[in-house]
Amino acid sequence: MMHMMFAMKAKGQWNDARGTNLLDGAAHFYDTYETADGKYVSIGALEPEFYRRLVQLTGVDAKEFSTHLDSKHWPALRDKLTAVMKQKTREEWCAIMEGTDVCFAPVLSMSEAPQHPHNQARGSFVDVGGVTQAAPAPRFSRTRPNVPQSASPAGRDTPAVLRAVGYSESQIQSCANAAH
Repeated sequence: MMHMMFAMKAKGQWNDARGTNLLDGAAHFYDTYETADGKYVSIGALEPEFYRRLVQLTGVDAKEFSTHLDSKHWPALRDKLTAVMKQKTREEWCAIMEGTDVCFAPVLSMSEAPQHPHNQARGSFVDVGGVTQAAPAPRFSRTRPNVPQSASPAGRDTPAVLRAVGYSESQIQSCANAAH
């Protein structure tokens, strides 16, 4: 899964220092940003058309942000984009960017994620015994995975497991008495 990074390293476009590369938080157009309400959004506008749309929808200066592929400009552009993103709430940015080619998404909490329309449409979460869980993945068109069973209370299956490995009923009862 690291093929792309090793190829970039071989071409001198990736280094081992964390947070200095295209996809590890250095590029201002591939990261998360805090919004006015203390929530976050993610941006992944790598391709030129997606970046152009990001610049347009955020209202930043297109000429100033045209140097986005030169990593020496990333810190200054990040500072400016950070300031812009903090001017609106996460929901305001969602209203502006969702459904566009910006490569944008709200960063959701675990309680928010199952309620998001995209996750609901994709069946990303299931209810198992009253507990919300991530749905089994991957999901293919012809082969559907089984929904997982809910967790058993501790000890519920102990007698069956002990029988399966050869314990007698009196031994199982002795174990149960010792546990209490």
